[in-house]
Amino acid sequence: MKIEVLFPEFCNLFGDAYNMVYLEKTLPEAEFIRTKFSDDVRFTEEKMNLVYMGPMTERMQEQVIRKLMPLKEKIQKAIDDGTVFLFTGNALEIFGDYIENEDGSRVECLGLYRLYAKRDMMHRHNSDFEGEFDGNVIMGFKTQFTMAYTPDESHGLFVKNKGVGLNIKAKYEGIRVNNFFGTYLVGPILVLNPPFTKYILNLMGAGDVKLAFEAENMAAYEQRKKDFAEKVH
Repeated sequence: MKIEVLFPEFCNLFGDAYNMVYLEKTLPEAEFIRTKFSDDVRFTEEKMNLVYMGPMTERMQEQVIRKLMPLKEKIQKAIDDGTVFLFTGNALEIFGDYIENEDGSRVECLGLYRLYAKRDMMHRHNSDFEGEFDGNVIMGFKTQFTMAYTPDESHGLFVKNKGVGLNIKAKYEGIRVNNFFGTYLVGPILVLNPPFTKYILNLMGAGDVKLAFEAENMAAYEQRKKDFAEKVH
């Protein structure tokens, strides 16, 4: 089993690198390929069970877009072929249409799905989120300078129960296209949501594998659900 982690020296904000640390504990026999920014990405040339990218600075985001833009047809094929992707934080914006700056200028993105983001660098949005996916509660945190918009919500990932979705009015958080999962939720999401982690692992072909520290993590998840029910509005 192969898992490619894209540009971990830069795409690692908000502790989200621990998404992959947790998977390493869960899948000790898997090969984790940590592709540096100076390296060629591997998933466009060979089959990966998962491709992961975490949140980054806005400046780094634009460099990643420039690096991946020549590969967009191969990336589209990987998505069409069912490769599992998990992009957290502002990484999800990279495969969208564009990012709009405060002055109206645009950063053109790869255009692999219909989504654009609007930056407001003077106002960071911070909030808690509670939603639902595949019959289970999803919890996470948002800390971002952007809100994202789509023509409709047909590709929404998590149904919003409490908090803010892709934007203030959205009924969904995140985006799903085939087996591409993009979410602004940080936390890290795989540590905070063991049922979702199991879902991703099944898609990857790992089967019903036992999670690292599964009993303790499920107990924490159940307690977190109670805490979010009381505190998140």
